[in-house]
Amino acid sequence: MALVTEIKRQALERETKHTEADCTYDVIEVDGKRFLQLDTYGSAQREIKGKKSQSLRLSPEAIAHLKKIFLQHDL
Repeated sequence: MALVTEIKRQALERETKHTEADCTYDVIEVDGKRFLQLDTYGSAQREIKGKKSQSLRLSPEAIAHLKKIFLQHDL
């Protein structure tokens, strides 16, 4: 699992096609702070289907920055 506290822009070196995956979220409170957790699950081609693949937990600061990115890029 990764705890994201800061988001920085970095241009991709090359564009690659991604496979679709299921994603779930939850809002967690830790020490009075609310975090957004995103979990992705293995693609249909994966050996163990439905197994959790990655987890990202976004801090309140990262969430605020992500909101700004959405607005800035009209997403």
